[in-house]
Order: sequence, then structure tokens, then C-alpha cells
Amino acid sequence: MSGESVERRLTTILAADVVGYSRLMAADEAGTLAQLKALRKELIDPKTAEYGGRVVKLMGDGTLMEFASVVDAVNFAVDMQRAIAQHNINVAQDRRIIYRIGINIGDIIVDGDDIYGDGVNIAARLEGLAEPGGICVAHNVFDQVKTKVEAGFEDVGDREVKNIPEPIRVYRVTLDGPTEVNKGENKTLSLPDKPSIAVLPFTNMSSDPEQEYFSDGITEDIITELSRFRELFVIARNSSFSYKGKAIKVQGIATDLGVRYVLEGSVRVAGDRIRITAQLIDAETGHHVWSERYNREITDLFALQDEIAQTVAGAVAGRLKLTAEDRAERKPIENLEAYDYALRGQSIIADTKENNLRARQAYEKAIELESTLTTAYVGLARSYIIESFNYWWDPNDRPLDHALEYAAKAVSLDNTDSKAQLILGSALISRAEYEEAKVHLERALELNPNDGDAFALMGVFLQATCKPQEAIDSYRKAMRLNPYYPAWYVLRLGSAYYDARQYEDALIPLKEAIERNPKFKQARLTLAATYAQLDRIEQARNQVERLLADHPDASIKQEGQWEFARDEWVEHWIGALRKAGLPE
Repeated sequence: MSGESVERRLTTILAADVVGYSRLMAADEAGTLAQLKALRKELIDPKTAEYGGRVVKLMGDGTLMEFASVVDAVNFAVDMQRAIAQHNINVAQDRRIIYRIGINIGDIIVDGDDIYGDGVNIAARLEGLAEPGGICVAHNVFDQVKTKVEAGFEDVGDREVKNIPEPIRVYRVTLDGPTEVNKGENKTLSLPDKPSIAVLPFTNMSSDPEQEYFSDGITEDIITELSRFRELFVIARNSSFSYKGKAIKVQGIATDLGVRYVLEGSVRVAGDRIRITAQLIDAETGHHVWSERYNREITDLFALQDEIAQTVAGAVAGRLKLTAEDRAERKPIENLEAYDYALRGQSIIADTKENNLRARQAYEKAIELESTLTTAYVGLARSYIIESFNYWWDPNDRPLDHALEYAAKAVSLDNTDSKAQLILGSALISRAEYEEAKVHLERALELNPNDGDAFALMGVFLQATCKPQEAIDSYRKAMRLNPYYPAWYVLRLGSAYYDARQYEDALIPLKEAIERNPKFKQARLTLAATYAQLDRIEQARNQVERLLADHPDASIKQEGQWEFARDEWVEHWIGALRKAGLPE
């Protein structure tokens, strides 16, 4: 580029980048490229033309653009992020293409079709500061568009960025929709200060592919047994199961989950015999620490699961043994059909009223066949709690009474079962019997100190007893044990920030919960209430409108019907929902 040909101009620069691109490519290179090309052709290119943008260059997962109008640039970014979030609703979580965007107004050097200079570099640095699915803009952009675009802005302060001598004043664009945050997949998790392990779903080697739920149930039981060792850090079940059926290197999985060791294996059931193979891998070196093959009678299954857990624990953390007090002395399987029905119930995702009833029927059938099967009573109690939480019940019914009855039965059958203690604690919280709930939640954590759900439900207890800051810490612990945490974790985290009157902090987790499930009723309600508390009434009302489109029966009356709720909680909650425009 010669001195005579240098051209300079002031323009709006937009830098965009795909979050977790390397992970996506490692998992499915051809599929990711095809999806990226389709997204550009069908969504991004038409919007670029609509808003008068110019693509300067594509760099694999990155895009550099310029716009003559800064308002058009920001409107393009907002429209693009909203459209991609809508598109991703029907895409599996681990395959979603999500962008970060940075926008700056700056002086650039033009060389043919390319552009250079600090104006471009700052846009790229702003993109790096954005949340997955979000947009960050420089102060000069904010000044130009703050009253001209349909989006809000949050001042995140001055930020020092690489190779730029002066700090940049940064503003985060607050999209009025479920687009700002994914599950935090871009974060690098540090290793815990004790041996850490993830158990991958054991492969179903049986001739019947419909037996998948059985191998999944065995894997889950092994995770539960390992989790009882206080000396270990064990990743929760649904985070491990996010890798089911994927050809991903063990080292990549360990990095994603923040663990040193990975256990994998297979299950084959033939008649009355079961064969399990298992191998433990040190992800740091790639070496096999231990492997074994077991061929036993199906009635020995519980003892076999316990043996595998003991062996693995000893291999990664010395000669560990569970004490008799901590060990769940489970009865041998006497009725395999009952255990099979219980596993079927566990395999059903109770995300709708119909699915919840299907799961309940499976648990009821298990109990009919084996009246002392603790797992079935735990599942049955959970189904009634889910029914109550989602208002899937007749006003004359009392699902929480049923939940308490079955949870208490589970504990009476086996008081060393952490899941039984946990479901009983959960039922008692729902009835505001807090002192007794605390006893069972603490017992669940004693029995299983690696249970993310136990920490999350302890957070619910802490919120219910007016300790939102402690609840926030408990939810954070749950999310570390369960890096691919369910949407209800972030809903509860957002609601804890709401209870603590930290409304700005509540926005990000609540939007993440909605991005994960756009029809998540409690997340929409809490986000509407949060906007109302911030006096952002238009955005609060918009959330209520979206809520009513999916849940037309939502009302102030419904939200105030919890007979065990505290008066001060109702005032803080109902007052904000009225302000947001929720119908009476």
C-alpha cells in the first residue's frame, strides 16, 4: 500500500464472530460449515442488503462489515441477533451458531475493498467483550443511536483492550428478547482442588435400541454412587449426558467440563445376565488409568455399580471407601420389570403435562410390581412437584400433599438415599415447612456432596428464608458441578438477584433461561417483574404480551394463590407484575 494511494474515511465498523466455533467444528466440521453457509445465505445476507451494509471480508467464523449509517448498523445487529435466537429455538443446544457483535465509529484506511486502522481494531475488541448472542458498542455509537433504535443500553464502564492505548467506554445493547446469553459454553473452567471426574453415558450394546434408557439409568446410578465420595468432584448427570452419541475426544470433553478424569463404558443385557465394560482415562495425558469387564447376573446389578464406583474412586484418589454410614445399602433387584419401569419414568422428560403423566404412570406401574422400590417413589413425588409448579392441576386437587406423601415414603424405605432426602426437602419447601426441609436438604448434601440439584434446591430454601445472597452462592456451586446446567438453575439465580433487589444482575440469567426455553413461564414473569422494578415499563409490558401469547391463563390471581407464600414476597412480586400489566 503506497503513500500516494492512501484513502481515509469515517465509517461505522461492525465485527461479528461465532461463539465456540472450534468446538462446533471439532464435533461436526461438515455440518457446522453447512449450517453457517445456510445461515448467511438465508438470514444474514438479506438483512445486510436491507440495512445497506457491506461485507468487507469473511474470516472463517468472523465477519467484518461497514455501514454508512450507524443507526442502520445497530438496527442490523439487533435484528440479526433476534432472528438467530429465533432460528436456534429448533436447533439442538450443542449445534447452535451464536454470534457476538461489536460496533464502532472510527477513521479507517481503505485499500481496495479492505479496511484497516484503529477503528477496525476497536470494533473487534468490542466484539470480544460481548456476551454470546449479544452486542457491545463504543461510546460514540451510543451517543448517535441511544434515542433512535428499539433497544436498551447498559453502561459497562471503561475497558482497557489489547493494543489500544486509551480505555474504551463500552455499552451493552439490551435486546428485548431471548438472545443475550447462551449457557456459558465459552468459559474455561479451572480444575477443582480435588480429583475431578465426568462419567459419560455408557453405550447400549444390546440388540434392542429401545433399551437405551436402561444403559442410561445404569450410568446415572454409577454417577450417584461416585458422587457420594466427598474426596471427589463429580460432574452432574445432565452435563455428562450432553455428549451422548457424539464423537468428541475425551480431552475436549474434560476441558469443557473442567475435569481431569473421564469414565466411559458400555452395557449389554442378554436374558438374565448383564455385561458392563468400563475404562477410566486421564484426560491430561490421554492414558488409560484402569479398565475392566464384568459379566454378572442381572440381580447383582446394584452391587456391580457400587463395585465400579469404589474401584474408580480408588484409582483417581487413593484407596477411598465409603463408610457404612454413608453407603446406600440397596436391596438386590428382585423384580427387574419394576426397576425397568422406574428407569422408563426417569427417561421421560416431564416438560409437558402429557409427558409428566406418562412418567407418573411408569412410576406407578413400578410400585405396583415392587412396593418397596425407593426410586419409583422419588419419581412419583417429583411428578407432583412438577405438576404443582406448572399449574397443571385442578383447584380441587392438592399435588403438594401427594408429593409430600410419596417423598416421605421414599425416605422411610431408605434414609441413606440422597435423592429421597432431596425430594422430601423440596416438597417441604413448597409447603413452607422450612425447618424440617433444611434437615433433609442438609442430609442430602451429606450423602451426596457432588449433587448440583441439592445445591440448587438449597438455594431455593435460602431464598424462601430471606437469604438471597447465600442463595446466589449456592446456585453458583450448582452450576459449577453441572456446567450444562438446566434452565431452572438460571431462572432461580435470576430470581435470587431479584429478591436481593439486584435487578440489573437479574437480567442476564433470566434472559438466558428464556433463550433456553422461550415458553418458560416463570422466567418470563420474573423478567417482566424485573423490568418493572427498573421502571422499564415498555419492556416489562412486552414480556407480559409474550407470556400471554403462550400462557393465556396467566394472571395476578394465579400468581397470588400460593397459600404458603410470605406476605412481603407477595407484595414485592405481585406489585411488580401489576406494574408490568399482568391481568388480574
